[in-house]
This record gives sequence, structure tokens and C-alpha cells, in this order.
Amino acid sequence: MAIRPQMVLFGDSITEQSFRPGGWGAALADSYSRKADIVVRGYGGYNTRWALFLLHQIFPLSGPTPPVAVTIFFGANDAVLLGRQSEKQHVPLNEYKDNLRKMISHLKEMSPNMVVVLIAPPPVDEDGREQYAKSLYGEKARKLPERTNEVTGTYARQCVELAEEMQIPCIDTWSVMQQTEGWQKSFLRDGLHLTEEGNGVVHSEVVRALNGAGLAAEEMQLDFPHHSAIDGAHPEIAFQSQGCSSSGDIDAFCPENASDHI
Repeated sequence: MAIRPQMVLFGDSITEQSFRPGGWGAALADSYSRKADIVVRGYGGYNTRWALFLLHQIFPLSGPTPPVAVTIFFGANDAVLLGRQSEKQHVPLNEYKDNLRKMISHLKEMSPNMVVVLIAPPPVDEDGREQYAKSLYGEKARKLPERTNEVTGTYARQCVELAEEMQIPCIDTWSVMQQTEGWQKSFLRDGLHLTEEGNGVVHSEVVRALNGAGLAAEEMQLDFPHHSAIDGAHPEIAFQSQGCSSSGDIDAFCPENASDHI
């Protein structure tokens, strides 16, 4: 039985990489330490069309306790241009919006009270993408960009519009990041994926969205008592209120027979 509520991060490579050093997912796990478990379900290269095939496996309607919150962070791959190197990832704009709608509807069917946070794709530094391609392939690098900031912006706007229609929180990463001068190199390491500073922006915005939806970490209960609440002479008192036994066997101090006592 899960002790803590779960928050699931669902998205593409920007989500998959979010637990790397300095990543927004790792920072979120720290923000909600002992309050909620942060579960990463990120799939590099995926668009919303492919992600729909995962929906019932990751979020089964008949599963155990549903997560209290889910972030949906797609669009960077949907916005790939037709006729370019990565065109198989392209999803038409209207389908992208409809796919997001299907995801949200499924999650709300799973749990009407679930907090679903849409995250729009970040901006694209086209020069950064070109330089990154040259660093990998030299003179054989593609000559035309597979993404443009302008087109990605149209996908971001559809994401924001959908959130307004369905009355759920949304983080307009595309707009927020471009408010900072020099965002191209400050927030993006290869013109697309996030630097540590870019991860920091996403983390701050996700925390802000969760706070606004009633899931502020400081207002959530700890999974087990804080050490300051434990009486050295009678530690069992602090644990009894949470259903933990007071037997002398340290490995039986909780129903789950937890092995991590540090």
C-alpha cells in the first residue's frame, strides 16, 4: 500500500530527462520530499499520437489509488516540420490539441479530483539546433531546421487555449522563457532541451501551478512523524496515530515491514 500520494510526470524527452542532475523532476521530488512520490513517465521522441497508446497502461481506469496530480508535457515533437529530417514525429495542430483533450478526459475519468497540469512546449533556438547538429554530423548536418520557434509557438497557444477551455492549470513555457533576455542559451542547451536554469524555470512554474490547485507541499502532511515529534523514551506514541505497531521488533514497526530505517 502506498504511503504517500503520487504525482506523475507524463511527457517526452524533456520529462524523461527531468531527473538528471539539476532536472525539474528531481527538484520537484525534493520540494515534495516525504509528502508525495514523484513518478516519471517520460518518453524521448514521443508525440501526443504515440503517447495515447500508453495512456491505459500508465493510467488504468481500474487500477489502484490514482495519482493526485499529473503533468502533461508534449508538443516539442508534434511541432516538427513536414518534409524535414524528423517528419515522422509531426502531428497536425488540430490533432495535437485533440490528443491532449483525450488525455485530460481520460485522467479526469480516472479521478475527477485529479489535478492535471498542461505544460506547453518550450521555445526553440533555431541557431542552437543548427550548431548542435553540426557538432554531431559536421558538414553532413541537415541544412534546414526540423523545428522553428514560430511553429512551436502555434502548438503552445493551442495547449494554453485547451487548458482554458477545460479549466485546468497550464504553464506556457514558450512565452514564459522568452520573457528573459538571452533565453536561447540560458534555458536551452541544444536549442531544444533544457539547461539547469531552464529546468529551474519549469520547476518553479510547476510548483506555482500545484500550489494554486491546492497541493502546496507545506500544507501536505508528512508520511511519518518528524523526528522532533518522537519521544525518546516512548517513541511508539508518535507512530500509533499512523497505524504503526509498537512491537520490539524494529523490522515490524510498520505494517509494510519497511527495511529502510535511516
